[in-house]
Amino acid sequence: METTNTPDAGKQSGLELASSTRDAFRETFGSEPLMVFSPGRINLIGEHVDYNEGVVFPAAVDQGIYVALGLASSGKDCHAITRNFGEEFRFKPSGLKALPDGGWRNYVIGVVAELEKRGHPVAPFNLMIAGNLPQGGGMSSSAALENGIVYGLNTLFTLGLDRMDMVRVSLDAEHHYAGVQCGIMDQYASMFGVKDHFLLLDCRTLEAEAVQIDLQGHELFLINTRVQHSLASSTYNERRALCDRTAAALGVPALRDASLEALKALQREGRLSAEEFAKVSYVLEEMARTQAAAQAIRNQDLQALGALLFASHQGLAQKYEVSCPELDFLVEQARQAPGVLGARMMGAGFGGCTLNLVRCDASEAFTRHTREAYRNAFGHDCDILRVHLGRGTHVVESEAGYALV
Repeated sequence: METTNTPDAGKQSGLELASSTRDAFRETFGSEPLMVFSPGRINLIGEHVDYNEGVVFPAAVDQGIYVALGLASSGKDCHAITRNFGEEFRFKPSGLKALPDGGWRNYVIGVVAELEKRGHPVAPFNLMIAGNLPQGGGMSSSAALENGIVYGLNTLFTLGLDRMDMVRVSLDAEHHYAGVQCGIMDQYASMFGVKDHFLLLDCRTLEAEAVQIDLQGHELFLINTRVQHSLASSTYNERRALCDRTAAALGVPALRDASLEALKALQREGRLSAEEFAKVSYVLEEMARTQAAAQAIRNQDLQALGALLFASHQGLAQKYEVSCPELDFLVEQARQAPGVLGARMMGAGFGGCTLNLVRCDASEAFTRHTREAYRNAFGHDCDILRVHLGRGTHVVESEAGYALV
């Protein structure tokens, strides 16, 4: 069987990618697929807050991952193909373990394994994946992939899971098979996204308010550094471990419940170094900024919102230390540019994208100047993407009569 190698799949529009992936599935497997779209996400503010049980402000976007699924016609193996990398993978849908350096394969088998653990084993199936999210760009391509697979399998095999059940499957797949101890924000935003809204999500109660933002003649841009990060091999897990240790030392469930005074007391006792104090105090400050950002949106005060974005980046770069020269350069360019209200790095850090709030009539000059300045500084291009807020994971179409969940 010949696989479909389409490394430029990420450059296709959503409609083009959905159509070409459906056609490729038909040609490869000889059957009509169930098509699922699972979006990436942005986070307006509230970075590295979700795993500390704080409040975050994400939204689903209109770019993401298309998943085509169907029952295997014969054999005992599942057959998965990723069009972006031109790679394929066969596996039995039971007794699965994480693969060393498994990459995208671990997201696939992680979801299947977590379903089996919950008493929902699945029969052999065929799977084709294609996405137009920048890999490592901080838009949660891994959460989009996990959500797309679990949503598709839930529909294909009528497992009866609700959206929150599926979010937890995706999160456990990330933890146990990809090795990233992330919080719940990425999977939640991708699954529950509301078109044209941000979600003010309480990561402890999992209650969310859909907040529509009036951009008042402004638009949101992502600027991708093309510097890719690997969360499992970066210091991401170290940051989370520090936060967990500090909460335990204070005798509270999470840093959400800590106070700055309590952190200062730990430092005076010699139980937090100056560097550790900077990192955990950033978390408390970012939680406060998130609530302030929500109030700024309610007040339609975009100037205040922009200032909070710049302050968020300063904290991430100087206190939490998860930025990189490319991200800092882009934020500084934004700070100096006319018509830019705010900017910050977005995502776990060490690469990926900046999020920029830009006046519409200044956007062309801003993006043109930023491209040129970045190329001159680093010797390669950045990618600039205008952001549109979309809906959460859903079935694209189904000629076989599958129902939306």
